[in-house]
Amino acid sequence: MRKQDMNRDWIATAATLSAALPYLQRYNDAIVVIKLGGHAMSSEEAMEDFARDIVLMQHVGVNPVIVHGGGPMINEMLDKLDIKSEFVNGKRVTDKATVEVVEMVLSGRVNKWIVNAINRQGGRAVGLSGKDANLMICDQDVPELGLVGTPADMDPSVLTTLFDANTIPVIAPLGAGRNGETLNVNGDTAAGAIAAALNADRLLLLTDVAGVMDANKNVLTDLTDTQVAELTKDGIIAGGMIPKTQTCLDALEGGVRAAVILDGRAPNACLLELFTDHGAGSIIRTAR
Repeated sequence: MRKQDMNRDWIATAATLSAALPYLQRYNDAIVVIKLGGHAMSSEEAMEDFARDIVLMQHVGVNPVIVHGGGPMINEMLDKLDIKSEFVNGKRVTDKATVEVVEMVLSGRVNKWIVNAINRQGGRAVGLSGKDANLMICDQDVPELGLVGTPADMDPSVLTTLFDANTIPVIAPLGAGRNGETLNVNGDTAAGAIAAALNADRLLLLTDVAGVMDANKNVLTDLTDTQVAELTKDGIIAGGMIPKTQTCLDALEGGVRAAVILDGRAPNACLLELFTDHGAGSIIRTAR
């Protein structure tokens, strides 16, 4: 690289840092809950990139909380153990044998992978699940799906304690039932419930799509809860996007300032969303 090219790169970097100042001030001491899944969990390299961004966020004053999925890893382990699954309306029935595998994979293999990645980047992360410190007590709203829960009673005090200790919580989406049984919880749903319990500034749902799209497949970058309801009623928001937008709406109703369906395939997606005016997906806010 020639010297003048290097100088141009340095100037561009400095300009980017300078432009980020208002956003750094805006998010100082803010709580940001991030649902991790999809592309960001597709490889060691992608995980390292994600972890680096999370550590940077914390170093500039953000309190990040990571809630992760792990469906492909669960399926892989169920296949290895030759545990057959039943399905009701396309959804897996979680019996006792299955939930044991789910807990082993999510709280063990996946959770510690993320924790180690953050720690290797110079952060300080701790892994836990919704069962720890009664973070997430759940009800079984759909008994035919077995040991699957919906968050009901939340106690986020363990997370605020970790913030005070400059530690990043990494949470597996498992909850405790009313009788102490382990319940599997949808990762997006868990992230939304945790964000609401913390009155988080942002909920970021990392996905493998560009965002919420209109009828012409153009990304809608800025939406209100009212617009989301109308788009859903008109059938424009459909399929797998419905539960994601519903998670966002529930989080907003619970006190989260804004929720973002974020394209996790974009490099540095979380940093783009928080610290630039570009974003990398669809932000949803309450209509004023």
